[in-house]
Order: sequence, then structure tokens, then C-alpha cells
Amino acid sequence: MRLQQEARSFQPAFREKHARFLRSLQQPDGGFRGREGDSDLYYTSFAVRGLAMLDELTASDCDSLATFLRGHDWRQLGVIDLMNWLATALAVQGVSGIDVLDGEPSAWPAEMATKLEAVRTKDGGYAKSTEGASGSTYHSFLVSLTYELLGLPLPRPKDLGQFLFDRQRDDGGFVEIAPMRRSGTNPTAAAVVLLSRLSLVDGEVTSDVTGFLRDVWSGDGGFAANGRVPFADSLSTFTGLLTLWTLDQHRDFDLAAIAGFIRSLEFEGGGFRAASWDEAADVEYTFYALATTALLRGLVGEEGSRQLAVVE
Repeated sequence: MRLQQEARSFQPAFREKHARFLRSLQQPDGGFRGREGDSDLYYTSFAVRGLAMLDELTASDCDSLATFLRGHDWRQLGVIDLMNWLATALAVQGVSGIDVLDGEPSAWPAEMATKLEAVRTKDGGYAKSTEGASGSTYHSFLVSLTYELLGLPLPRPKDLGQFLFDRQRDDGGFVEIAPMRRSGTNPTAAAVVLLSRLSLVDGEVTSDVTGFLRDVWSGDGGFAANGRVPFADSLSTFTGLLTLWTLDQHRDFDLAAIAGFIRSLEFEGGGFRAASWDEAADVEYTFYALATTALLRGLVGEEGSRQLAVVE
């Protein structure tokens, strides 16, 4: 919702161009595909978030999306697809009033929560599936989002907080799974968001994470996925910048360089690529670039956006 508010100040031509690109990937079944293949819940969710952020998600879009969603049994979905299915269903309902859960037993939220708790692990986190022996920072983040979408409290929040602190490393960031020694930008972002919602972010966490993000801030203006990757990408740039916003540490970074990096990824006909090496646009990275653009506008305001030459 914050991103949507900022995106409302995008120039109409910019908004329409990228909305047109996103719609070009919608399939006859109502879903959206990635760069190839058939419709996919993952890419559909990114397309819907992108269109909603641009205020371009229409009732007609929602009719097709509802058909696509009803073609999936949420009881058979894993954590990632379940969150994407539910988020898309709520977006459809918010725009069009169509309730794809109409007709479900009244206890469906509790049933969905039981499904989420089935992937809880002994370390306090959540795994990708019931076969997982230890928690994943990313999947714990997705489960937390799903509980939020359901309007339900997160069970055993103290255990989750301890799980997250156990995933922090000496470089100041956080890792995805326990055996990893080198932190990543995206698991760090997930951990910071969760710790913030659990009211567990203090000055030490802020200092550690800001130091880690300085180390992964790339020479091309964006953020890299980790300290060993020599180039930035739009996903890591969005999550890195969002983390700095959450911690109120963005002023220590060159926002003009970040804006320039995002600008370099745009295709004239619409869509964004992932990084400098990439040759094609897709739904996911277009969302991250648009979201970074909106976030930059929120951080510096309209006048600052002109000074930074924000992409739109």
C-alpha cells in the first residue's frame, strides 16, 4: 500500500507502458507466466502486485484471475504458492469483490493455519515442506506474511525471534539456512522485517545490518545478493533499500546511484531486466524495479526524485 501511494505520482506514460508489459504475459487461463512456459502462481502474484501498485488492476483482470485461482486447490499448495495464492485472492477481492473462497467451510482460516504449522521446525522457524528438518529464513518470512493475510497472530513469536538471531552471522547480516556462513541481502531483509514486527530491532542490530549492506552495495549503484557476487540486481536492490528504510538508515547511501542503476535496467518498450548481464524483462524483476522506483520517491519526495533523475 505504501508503494502504491508513491506510484500514483508516476508519469502516466511510464505507468501505462509497464502495465502493458505486465499484461502481455497474461495467459488464456487468466494467470501470468515467467519468461517461458505456462501460467504460474509465483509470477501471477508478482504481476498482480505490479498492476495493483500502478493502479492498473481492473475488474476485468480480476474476472480472469479468479478463474485461474479457482483452478488450484489451496490445500495442495506449498508455503510459497499458498502465500501467493492467498495474496492474489485478496487483491482480486479488494478490487472486484469476487471472493474465490466463497463456499469454503467457515473454518478455512484455521485449516490454513494448521497447514502452516505443519512445516514448523524444532529451531522455531518454518521449512519449505514437512520434510524440512530445519527452518528457512525466507520461508519463515512467507509464513509470517500468510498469517498476516489471514488476520491471525503468529504462534510462538519468541521462538521465531530466537530462530532469526541464530541466523545472524559475524558479517552483520543473516543467512537463509543454518549451515551457511556468508549472509545474503534477501534473507537479511526478511529477517529485519520480521524482527521489526516482533519489536526486536535495537541499535546493535541496526548497526550490524547497515554495515553488512555497505559491504554488498555494488559499484554499479545497486545492491548485490551477497558479498561474493560482483554485480547488483534489482531484487537485492529493492530488498536492501527497503531494509535501510525500515531501519531509517537510507541517508547513508547514495540514492542517486541506486536510481541510476534501476534506470539502466529499463527497456524502452516496457519491463525491466534483473541485472546488467540480463537480456530480457520479466514479471518478477519488473515488479522489483517499479517497487524500488516507488520507494525512492517515498524517501526523497517529488522534488528529490527530479534531482535524482528517478527512472520515470
